[in-house]
Amino acid sequence: LLFLLLPALGAAATGEFDPYRVLGVGRSSSQADIKKAYKRLAREWHPDKNKDPGAEDKFIQISKAYEILSNEEKRANFDRYGDAGESQGFAQQQHRQFHRFHDGFYFDESFFHFPFNSERRDTSDEKYLLHFSHYINEIVPDSFKKPYLIKITSDWCFSCIHIEPVWKEVAQELEALGAGIGVVHAGYERRLAHHLGAHSTPTLLGLINGKITFFHNAVVRENLRQFVENLLPGNLVEKITDKNYIRFLSDWKKDNKPHVLLFDHMPVVPLLYKLTAFAYRDYLSFGYVYVGLRGTEELSSQYNINVYTPTMMIFKEHIDRPADVVQAREMKKQLIDDFLSQNKFLMVARLTSQRLFQELCPVKKSHRQRKHCVVLLTGEGEKFAEAYEAFLTFAVANTKDTLKFVHVYSDRQPEFADALLMDEEKYHGRSAVVILERRNNAGKIAYKALEEAWQGSKEDNFILLDLLDQLRTDPGLLSSETVVADLNDELAPMFLVRWFYSTLDYISDCWDSLFHSNWREMMPLLSLLFSALFILFGTVIVQAFSDSSDTRDSPPSGKEETAAKTEKNDASFSKESNSRIPKKGFVEVTELTDINYTSNLVRLRPGHMNVVLILSNSTKTPLLQKFALEVYTFTGSSSLHFSFLSLDKHREWLEYLLEFAQDAAPIPNQYDKHFLERDYTGYVLALNGHKKYFCLFKPHRSGDEGGTLGSCEDYDALQHAEARGKPSCSPGSRSIKNKLHKLSFWMERLLEGSLQRFYIPSWPALD
Repeated sequence: LLFLLLPALGAAATGEFDPYRVLGVGRSSSQADIKKAYKRLAREWHPDKNKDPGAEDKFIQISKAYEILSNEEKRANFDRYGDAGESQGFAQQQHRQFHRFHDGFYFDESFFHFPFNSERRDTSDEKYLLHFSHYINEIVPDSFKKPYLIKITSDWCFSCIHIEPVWKEVAQELEALGAGIGVVHAGYERRLAHHLGAHSTPTLLGLINGKITFFHNAVVRENLRQFVENLLPGNLVEKITDKNYIRFLSDWKKDNKPHVLLFDHMPVVPLLYKLTAFAYRDYLSFGYVYVGLRGTEELSSQYNINVYTPTMMIFKEHIDRPADVVQAREMKKQLIDDFLSQNKFLMVARLTSQRLFQELCPVKKSHRQRKHCVVLLTGEGEKFAEAYEAFLTFAVANTKDTLKFVHVYSDRQPEFADALLMDEEKYHGRSAVVILERRNNAGKIAYKALEEAWQGSKEDNFILLDLLDQLRTDPGLLSSETVVADLNDELAPMFLVRWFYSTLDYISDCWDSLFHSNWREMMPLLSLLFSALFILFGTVIVQAFSDSSDTRDSPPSGKEETAAKTEKNDASFSKESNSRIPKKGFVEVTELTDINYTSNLVRLRPGHMNVVLILSNSTKTPLLQKFALEVYTFTGSSSLHFSFLSLDKHREWLEYLLEFAQDAAPIPNQYDKHFLERDYTGYVLALNGHKKYFCLFKPHRSGDEGGTLGSCEDYDALQHAEARGKPSCSPGSRSIKNKLHKLSFWMERLLEGSLQRFYIPSWPALD
């Protein structure tokens, strides 16, 4: 009978929450109809507009229904299985049916204390529910103003049920103090749960300044309060006594902030005060006075403090008297927020950044919301102190909601000062007052400067007061317009300091991740670390074995030994050849013919070069042997290829190329009687097929030890020699052996890229 009732009970459970019924749409409705119904109901049941006691619950149901139906996958799962779960399949379907059976079957939860059905649970968590987009766009930015305590929970979680009473108590307490509370349902928000690094439920974590910290202690009230308190920076509130209160209050000029003192009889700083200090740390500096401590009597008596009632005082430019005071037997968050929000700035704040300029002097939105800034452009030091004090006295006497009094150090904001004063001589070394109004966020302002420099005299006060009175009735008084650049951030820490703190934060995150984070999170990092170590040590081991195998190679043949001994006199060449380890024990030199011409030159891969030796049939053997010895140390480079070209077959091709290098190897006229006698054997061309250029090596002449590298020698002497009928390049005039002398040095310069390059329009055909 129980299993026969299973489908009916499942249907009853499904009927508890029907998103179609909540939004009043049919199952065949389009997304446009669903969205239209959601907007209409959201406007109708929004708690801010609808004062019905059940409006908040109704609004939550509407939002949940729209979340399911706006997602095609969740909507399909609801239509198929009766809920919006993401898993599918027969096994999952049976699990859901079993789940719905327990949800629908009636238990007296007050007796069993196992509220498995999430719909019947305490709805106090529903107002804290987080969604992925809401978390990214709102919660993370808000975590820079207050810390968040977040719980990840799910259905059928016995531990979640166990900690629920403690969680409910702590959540209400911390929310009243100013902390943020969030709840993530892992069943519906798997993406967010995975993003937070929660792989089990329940999981508690803290969020502050966009950084996540996991809670690892027992879930009791004291531990949770201490966890949230530990999230806060340690330097938010300074302990104040008779010895340091003057120094603390006098720092208003350096910090450009009002200073707040809280007098209380608690030995430790209350968490409410720490949370408040974190929220207002950009605007105010906070100090705490424990009135029961010996060493605070002078401070308490000077400001007439009632030691039995918590007192909060705010000090601005004058440290001998507070600018505002509030006393209450129980300091509530709302009371403190109202008090501090009205005293966020000094009476005459100094513009130290563009952000502060935008807050104090906002852009006008309408004629009724005009706000003007009265700016004192002054300097530092005793020379300008009198003008500043007079301006401060005037500001205190004439403070209004539509007026803000500020001052700027001209030497720290020179661009701002020059734009307003136009670098006029009468203001040099003196203070000036300018009334301005920001017109847009691009820096455009309308302004009017006092005709004379500000000295703080009675006449100056009357002139400024008269201008402000005229401004109330005639906005056109600000007749000048200009565009000012963004202000410099004077209080920003140096780059090295920012880098140091960023490094400390990174090390702290790594330490916390290593010892406290879930090991599943650490697996990618550990995998990357071990992979890098494996590659590093593997490379070292392979290199060690390859070096040892090279030392066991057989000695060179007799011919190579003889050739090496012949070249011992050239010390530079020996040094270079000993410092290189070629990949092969021989030099692979191929003949450049019309068959392989395209692949070996024309379509040569980018970055590759073909080094071509020019020879004839009679000089082929000795030149190739010498060429192999000279280039052997360069065979380790995969971008170099070695070839030879027969001068007997392809003289015309060679002479066509050399025409583009006439400054290095001039070609004589074809009617020259020695034209056919020219000997090009021993020339070496480095051809770059992709970029269409070549570098030229001219054979070394005996008797010329300097030897020009990278181009030919002086060709005038050669032409004179040929004109006398003594061709210097003939095999009879110099030994074939010395033709390629110093080719290795030329190769070094080739790899360095320091040789002259001769460009051609296209490669000629090799017939």
